[in-house]
Amino acid sequence: MTTGNKGLAPAGATSSNFSKTYNSFSGVDMVVTFGGKILGELQGISYTIQREKAPIYSMGEADPRSFSRSKRGIAGSLVFVVFDRSALLEAMRDRPYIANKYSIPNGFQIADVEVDTIEIAPGITGPAVGTAAVTVSRVAIDKVLAAPNYLDQVLPFDVVITASNEYGAVCRMMIHGVEIMNVGSSLSINDITTDEACTYIATAITPWRDQGFIRIDDSGKSAQFTT
Repeated sequence: MTTGNKGLAPAGATSSNFSKTYNSFSGVDMVVTFGGKILGELQGISYTIQREKAPIYSMGEADPRSFSRSKRGIAGSLVFVVFDRSALLEAMRDRPYIANKYSIPNGFQIADVEVDTIEIAPGITGPAVGTAAVTVSRVAIDKVLAAPNYLDQVLPFDVVITASNEYGAVCRMMIHGVEIMNVGSSLSINDITTDEACTYIATAITPWRDQGFIRIDDSGKSAQFTT
């Protein structure tokens, strides 16, 4: 991936000027955070943006007169190397979701946070029993907070990719509202490593944007961003 100012540096420019002309980044320059957590097991990430567009025709003309634009979809995939756990699932264990208390495995319910009843607005009455109406004030829902057992139970999160190369150039992109849909893996005696692949959908993407340069001060102990 390449970013930077367009055009060539002027004659007589210093090496610092050349380093700020065009800058490229590879996967080794990138750090990826998932919901604010850095995962070192990510091997690859991809995304695709699609939008429905259809031509509009009218009588007497073979060519389209215009194009109608409709819905946009964002999707992609994540590939993790597996060491001794599912990296993304373990990182999201502290992001509970509301589950049916009778359908979660033992050990996944978060203690002391059971939500078994809900208050209903006063004055709501139920069906008449005999000659008297029954007033309903609380309803049992049997819901609890639980840690996710599958990646499709993880609540939406943002993915932030930050890149910085040897010249000190920094850029960043974001994928917003990521929802994991499918997870798959394969195990074989012929594979020296095991990976886990996920597909996702998202709500929006912030494209790559230049974040300036890291400048080291004279002491060599501190840095700041410059444009």
